Amino acid sequence: MGLCASLGALCCGGSKPTSQEIPINSSSSQDSPHPPHPHGNHPIPITTQEPPERKPDPPKLAPSSSSSSSQIGPILRRPYVDITQIYVLDKELGRGQFGITYLCTEKSSGLKYACKSISRRKLVTDKDIEDVRREIAMLEHLSGQPNIVEFKGAYEDRSNLHLVMELCSGGELFDRITKQGSYSEKEAARIGRQVVNVVHVCHFMGVMHRDLKPENFLLVSREEDAPLKATDFGLSVFIEDGKVYADIVGSAYYVAPEVLKRNYGKEIDVWSAGVILYILLSGVPPFWAETEKGIFDEILKGHIDFESSPWPSISTGAKDLIRKMLTMDPKNRITAAQAIEDPWLKEGGDASDKPLDSAVLGRMKQFRAMNKLKKLALKVIAESLSEEEIKGLKQTFKNIDTDNSGSITYEELKAGLTKLGSKLTESEITALMDAADVDKSGSIDYLEFITATMHRHRLEKEEHLYQAFQFFDKDNSGFITRDELKNAMAEYGMGDDDTINEVLDDVDTDKDGKINYEEFVAMMRKGQPDVGGQQIWTEG
Repeated sequence: MGLCASLGALCCGGSKPTSQEIPINSSSSQDSPHPPHPHGNHPIPITTQEPPERKPDPPKLAPSSSSSSSQIGPILRRPYVDITQIYVLDKELGRGQFGITYLCTEKSSGLKYACKSISRRKLVTDKDIEDVRREIAMLEHLSGQPNIVEFKGAYEDRSNLHLVMELCSGGELFDRITKQGSYSEKEAARIGRQVVNVVHVCHFMGVMHRDLKPENFLLVSREEDAPLKATDFGLSVFIEDGKVYADIVGSAYYVAPEVLKRNYGKEIDVWSAGVILYILLSGVPPFWAETEKGIFDEILKGHIDFESSPWPSISTGAKDLIRKMLTMDPKNRITAAQAIEDPWLKEGGDASDKPLDSAVLGRMKQFRAMNKLKKLALKVIAESLSEEEIKGLKQTFKNIDTDNSGSITYEELKAGLTKLGSKLTESEITALMDAADVDKSGSIDYLEFITATMHRHRLEKEEHLYQAFQFFDKDNSGFITRDELKNAMAEYGMGDDDTINEVLDDVDTDKDGKINYEEFVAMMRKGQPDVGGQQIWTEG
C-alpha cells in the first residue's frame, strides 16, 4: 500500500489495510524496485541506501577489573566481551537500519571476516531484542550448511552487539550477472540451483526463510565459479507443526499469494525462489505493476507471461519448472527437494549453454539500477516546500516526536498510530519505519516525514519540478550534464561512474548524454517512487 495511506493515518486517522494493500517488511537496505514492463521501455528505480548521518558507536573496551566477567550483557545474556581483543575492525563494507558492517581480521589467525556492529541504543523494544536473538539463533543453527553464510560468533560489549560471519567479497548476485558479457540457461540453472538449495536446507533444518530475494544473496569471492551464500535471516522463523502463519513479511515482487491472504507456511519460500528464477531467465519479475498494490493484484491473479521476449526461445523445461514453483495453490506447489531433482535444474541437467538474448542482461541491469536522481530530486522538493504546503504535517510531526529530538523512533511512531486508533501490527509498523527511514538511521527525521506524507500532487506541481531541475542545472543551460549530475549526487555518496551511467541510461531517453527538462519531468511523473519496498505516495 502507499506509505502515505498508512503514515497518512498520522494526519487523518486510519484503519487496518486490506489484504491487498498491506505494507511489506524488508530486511535489507536495498529493497524492491519497479522493473520495466516486459512490453515497454520503462525506467526502473531500485532502492539503495544513502549514508546515514549517524553511525553505531565504535566498539569499546570491556572493563579490565576482575569483576568484568560477572557483567552479563542484556541481549546475549553472556559476559561482556571486548571484541577489539579478538578482531581488528577495518573499513566499512555496508550499512542497514540497525548497524554497520565492517571488514575485520581475526588476530589469532589473520583470517578476514565481516562484522556487523549493531548499536544497543537502537535495540529499544523487546521485539527488537527478540528479533536479533532469533537471527543469531538462525545463523548458529544453519551455519555450515551449503549456500548458507558461515557464522563465526556473536559478541556484546556495553555499546554494541557484534555479529561476525564469513566475508563474502564477490558482491551481489545481479551485479555479477550484469557485468558478464554473455549468459546462458545453464548459468541461470547453476545459480537457481543454489537458491533452491537454500530453501531445501532451511526447510530440512526446520526453518522458513520468509524473505528470499536477490539482494540477500552474496558471492563468496570474485572467482567466476564462486558459490552463492544466503546472508540475511532477519525474518526467518523456526517452523512449528500445525501453526498457520499470518504476519505480512517479505518484499513486494517476491511475496507469495498466500502471504497476502495471511494464511501461509514454508511453501512461500519456493514461490520466492521461482520468482528469482523467472528474473534470472528474463531480466524482469513475473508480476509487475506501477504501484505496490498493483503488484499484489497481479500476484493474486497469478498469470505468468511466457509469451513476451525472451520466453519463446527459453526451453520448455525451464518454463515447466517455473510454473510448478509459481503454482497458486501452495498444496500443489513443488517442494524444494523435488525442484532440486528437476531435469532442467539439477547439476548436469537439460539446461542449454546457448547464450540468452543480450536484451535479458540489459533488462536485468535496469531492474538492478535505482533511479537515484529521482530520489534525490524528491528530497530537494521536500526541502523547498512552503509552510502553507506542509500545513498540518509540521504539527503532526511535533505531536509524534514526544521527546523533541527532531526524529521519530519506532516507539513514538507506534504510540502516535495507537492514539489515532490504528490497528496496524508491529510488523506493519516496522514496515512503515523501514519505508520512511530513507537514510536507514533507525528513526524518521523531519524531512523524511514530510517526503513520506506529502500529497503526491503537491510534490508534482510544475514550479516544484522546475525548482528541483534548477538545483541540478547549475549553469542554467537547460540540461543536466554528466558533471552536474556527478557533483550533485556526490554530496549524497552516490557520485560514482556506475551510478551516473545508470541514471543517464534510465532518464536520458534521447541518448544525447544529458537530461533535458522534459526528460526530468517524465521521470518524476512516471509511476511511483519506491523506498525499501514501500511507496511514499498514494493516488488521489
